[in-house]
Amino acid sequence: MRPQHKHREVINMDNQHRLIEGYRELSQDEISAMNAITDKAQQVKILIDTIDQIVGRDGRWLAIAKTDLQKGFMFLKRAVARPETF
Repeated sequence: MRPQHKHREVINMDNQHRLIEGYRELSQDEISAMNAITDKAQQVKILIDTIDQIVGRDGRWLAIAKTDLQKGFMFLKRAVARPETF
């Protein structure tokens, strides 16, 4: 954890990812892939929310599906971004 300072440095919001340890610059293809993954994940979330409204649906299985799908999208993003940290 970084120590608190009275005077904060000004961070260029366009380059803030450079200040996060373990992350690297992404190519345009990688950025496009990350955005495509995010878009698809949002579509899946909408589907899950729709199914959640069905009377009598099994909430336990829906919760498991939601968690596993979230993990899958996270794994896809890590496959593209290849962070250097654990």
